[in-house]
Amino acid sequence: MHYRALPHARLALAQGTSFPPEYAWAMDVTLQSGDALVIVDVQRDFVGGSLPVPNAEQVVPTLEHYASCFRSKGLPVFATRDWHPADHVSFREQGGIWPVHCVAGTPGAEFAQGLSMGSDATVVSKGTSRDAEAYSAFDGTDLDATLRRAGIRRLFVGGLATDYCVLATVRDALEKGYRVFLLADAIRAADIKPGDGAFAVRTMLRLGAELLHGQEVDPRLQAHG
Repeated sequence: MHYRALPHARLALAQGTSFPPEYAWAMDVTLQSGDALVIVDVQRDFVGGSLPVPNAEQVVPTLEHYASCFRSKGLPVFATRDWHPADHVSFREQGGIWPVHCVAGTPGAEFAQGLSMGSDATVVSKGTSRDAEAYSAFDGTDLDATLRRAGIRRLFVGGLATDYCVLATVRDALEKGYRVFLLADAIRAADIKPGDGAFAVRTMLRLGAELLHGQEVDPRLQAHG
């Protein structure tokens, strides 16, 4: 599977974030050994549940197709999830800023309906300790060790939410030396403060991530809107 950038005139995505020409778009990217897909927190509570991300349902078919592409080449798929205890520190009842969400073992913590990643996808649970926040997929997990054992060098990252767990995951991945492609057609922002998503994208690119969009290569990879 080859991926390349869209012409600048077609960079406006359904999430409401336009990627201007000065953004660095990845060109002629071919999936190869050492690549892995990382799907961040596409869970029911974030897709129309107790802590909904606007338009989150739109990333589900796109990420499902990315997962299919990776599986067809024998490349690994990782899916992260919030997996909180019922009294997690991030919840408002415990003095945190979020409503109760993604409590381990509840329907809201399940992956979004329609998201099929394959039975061999590796699930990474985070935020499992009552007293610790965990936005990044690397925070308190063995993801880095698992990736290194598998010889992974490049990460293709999409999911929810752009301005929180995607941002934190991409930042940590870059700090750990991975090359990171941000899947522009497969992210959506919480945008609790308008513009947070766009700012997060700019931050990830400034840190070294590269934008990627699969639409021109495969017509099934469409920006939904």
